[in-house]
Amino acid sequence: MTKTSALIRFFIKNADHTTNPVVRESYGRFASVVGIATNLLLFGAKLAVGLVFNSLAITADAINNLSDSSSSLITLAGFKMSGKPADEKHPYGHERIEYIAGLIVSFLILSLGFQLLQTAIGKILHPEPSEFNWLSVVVLVASIAAKFWQMRFYRTIGRTIDSVTLQATAADSRNDVLATSAVLLSLLISRLTGIELDGFMGAAVALFIMVSGIKLIMETVSPLLGAGPDRELVDRINERIHSYPGVLGLHDLAIHNYGPTKCYATVHCEISADMDSMRSHDLIDNIERDFLADLGINLVIHMDPVRLNDPETQKLRTVAEGVLSQIAPGLSLHDFRVVHGISHSNLIFDVTVPYSLAESDDDLILEIKSAISSVNPQWRCVIQVDRGYAHS
Repeated sequence: MTKTSALIRFFIKNADHTTNPVVRESYGRFASVVGIATNLLLFGAKLAVGLVFNSLAITADAINNLSDSSSSLITLAGFKMSGKPADEKHPYGHERIEYIAGLIVSFLILSLGFQLLQTAIGKILHPEPSEFNWLSVVVLVASIAAKFWQMRFYRTIGRTIDSVTLQATAADSRNDVLATSAVLLSLLISRLTGIELDGFMGAAVALFIMVSGIKLIMETVSPLLGAGPDRELVDRINERIHSYPGVLGLHDLAIHNYGPTKCYATVHCEISADMDSMRSHDLIDNIERDFLADLGINLVIHMDPVRLNDPETQKLRTVAEGVLSQIAPGLSLHDFRVVHGISHSNLIFDVTVPYSLAESDDDLILEIKSAISSVNPQWRCVIQVDRGYAHS
């Protein structure tokens, strides 16, 4: 057991129940309090050394730690608010507030980098010699060690509870390790060569922080916009549903969430049309109940009856699937049925299209109809295009 894990188990009850909102809030509160305390200690030590020995880089690094304490306060508030239960105005809960907290932290990182860059440019244009002292070296080395521990601490908790906010905070701590290392390096080089690098090193660190802030903003905005589900989750749902005897296939899987533990999904399951309606309803009901109990996913299933003992329908489906495979990779069909008439037969089906295919839906439908008609002019298609949320 690592020291971080030991700390977690000491301060957090039922630490293994990470899907429990109360436990998640405890994780977030614990991480935030640790961040506030350690960053305030680092801020005080660096500020004193930076002011005494006239080092802009060390003073800026101290302000960076003060900003980290502010970020931890925002994280603390975010976890507290996201842990509120559902109410009439927010029936899906408040967990997305955690994403907003992560976004605020990301903007703070970007703003800090910009301010540090302005200060560094001023130091480059108007250099002032900084006084070397071994106390500065000791403080910076201790800060690097503390920030490296913070990075691992936040990353461990962030991965444990799947928190984008704490992952962003871990990235910020990693930036601090690099920033403080750069400050220490410039201090040693200036000591050995007499070349004043304080401003230049501060500018390099500022640019790195700004780039990191932009990347974090993009990562934290994604779930707010409605990012697609992880491939691993899609595969897990597919495999689990297919494991139930009686399920012939599935399609139109859509997954969305209202926070790290609020996952909702809808899917169409193909069931033999010959199965008794009560049995098929019982099967669907059991799958939905199992998903909520075992995976915490609120699953709603639409049942599609499929005729298995019609050779003509199976033959036409095989032809249609062959046509789709020739038009573009990744195309698939479902809900296939045939309505026979005197002069022609209607082939009715849905086509699932990957987002990577740039062709418009209307053009694609015309291309499929033309290709199938060329095989047999008496076959006419009625096609619905799906741009699936998650492909099976």
